[in-house]
Amino acid sequence: MNVDKAVFLFAGCMILASLVLSQLHHPYWLWLTAFAGANMIQASFTGFCPAAMVFKLLGLAGGCAFKGRT
Repeated sequence: MNVDKAVFLFAGCMILASLVLSQLHHPYWLWLTAFAGANMIQASFTGFCPAAMVFKLLGLAGGCAFKGRT
């Protein structure tokens, strides 16, 4: 697995988890979905992704989406 796939997997898990939590506990969990979406939008413009930097530090191979920015 490379950094790009790990970031997409992490974002997808956060979105699905917040949707489940919003149904089981409180609708405020949807703010996590909004945060994940906003972070994905800004990363598409800037190439800066904190999750990508963390995964790179954990030793995952680089991908092409965040190349040179991590």
